[in-house]
Amino acid sequence: MNEALTDLLDLLDLEQIEENIFRGTSRTSLVPRVFGGQVAAQALVAAGRTVPGDRLPHSLHSYFLRTGDSGAPIVYSVDRIRDGRSFTTRRVVAVQHGQPIFHLSASFQKYEDGLEHQGTMPAAPDPESLPTAAEALPHYRDTFRDPGTVERLLDARGAVDLRYATTPPWGSDGRPTKPRSQVWFRTQGKLADDPLLHICLATYVSDMTLLDSVLLAHGRGGWAVGDVVGASLDHAMWFHRPFRADEWLLYDQESPSAAAGRGLGQARIWTQDGRLAVTVIQEGVVRVPRA
Repeated sequence: MNEALTDLLDLLDLEQIEENIFRGTSRTSLVPRVFGGQVAAQALVAAGRTVPGDRLPHSLHSYFLRTGDSGAPIVYSVDRIRDGRSFTTRRVVAVQHGQPIFHLSASFQKYEDGLEHQGTMPAAPDPESLPTAAEALPHYRDTFRDPGTVERLLDARGAVDLRYATTPPWGSDGRPTKPRSQVWFRTQGKLADDPLLHICLATYVSDMTLLDSVLLAHGRGGWAVGDVVGASLDHAMWFHRPFRADEWLLYDQESPSAAAGRGLGQARIWTQDGRLAVTVIQEGVVRVPRA
């Protein structure tokens, strides 16, 4: 386990300051605000701390309300909406400087057997055959507005081994392509056998690349290139089957629509042996900068 992953696990280990109230800190990110995946993962941790251990998240729905301040703590207040025989529902509000910045609703379920089917995992290259971020990113240094972006990207993703199976937006050279993106990811080290932790780490990673497919459809390089500005608006996930975030997961992403200054990304996360683990949908602001 590398230092970056240790730091991320510390970030997700929230401090409990009162019953149903937790406090988290932040780390710097590529942009001067709290990374959306971080606040979503921390909110899910807070919710999970109030739920019986035999129940795991099966879905979450969330809204990013305000820009988070990475230099200030975040307080997570958990509302115990319902505790049923099979399902448990929690609502979490993340607050900074007296104002809500994020809202999450999550539902937890006690495991049960039932009907089962899934689609077919899409084709993708073996993750071990793909270049690491440290090998691939320096080739794009001249593409970014700031040459220091490469180091900041590597630092922001230091806890996760994330490898592009398709061309990243900043490699599109301004040419629109099919609105489809694939990345493989896993944590940079083994994790404890805590299913909730693996779900929270997948939640963290899920916000890193989901809007790439929107950018590819229009030949845009992204925030680091400077040809779009944007932010996440809402984020939803459904957790179908058990998985480990320290084993390779394929994040297969596409965009069915962009309109009115917003872009929609939808994705499925597959285990390497072909099990559908998670479905993700996110809408974000995607605007062309004014001249």
